[in-house]
Amino acid sequence: MTIFQQQWLTAVVTIGILVITLAPFFLQRFWHVYIPSEFVLLTMLFVFSSLFLGEVRGFYTRFWWWDLVLHASSGFLLGMIGFVLVYVLNETKHIGVYMKPGFVALFAFLFAIGIGTIWEIYEFAMDQLFGMNMQKAMLGDPSGLTDTMWDLIVDSLGALIISIMGYGYLKKAKNKSFLERGIHNFIRKNPRLFPNRK
Repeated sequence: MTIFQQQWLTAVVTIGILVITLAPFFLQRFWHVYIPSEFVLLTMLFVFSSLFLGEVRGFYTRFWWWDLVLHASSGFLLGMIGFVLVYVLNETKHIGVYMKPGFVALFAFLFAIGIGTIWEIYEFAMDQLFGMNMQKAMLGDPSGLTDTMWDLIVDSLGALIISIMGYGYLKKAKNKSFLERGIHNFIRKNPRLFPNRK
């Protein structure tokens, strides 16, 4: 319906939420990769908050801190993804490389910052090519540079938190924090990805 009414932003938001919602099902159905429900819930909450509340309901303009909170959350989520990716590689026998906990944490941190930087380049390109205001240019800063720098700073803080938590998990192998419980659950539900573990 929104496509026929040429409400393109709403259509993209709807499709984006649908893809995120169905992704865990397809990962489990076709690739036999189980995604813990905690991670799925966090991802869906982030997508809903950024696309529907942020763009459609105008929270980005109504609340000055909305963009910062979401970028910190994205750093957190991307850090988790980066951590799990390198952790799976670390536990795979045929790769034959063992990475120390410090490197795994560093990779997760840099992965999140890298994706955050690519997103900022995307925002800049959309603003330049299509006259959008994704960088949230303000009266005092029409270039959007201030918004971009704050976005990268809070991305980095979110990634740093998850990297420290991941490092603690690898060093102590405990099951205390939200991240540690999620990783433990991911390992337990995906035994074929971790053949080195008993």
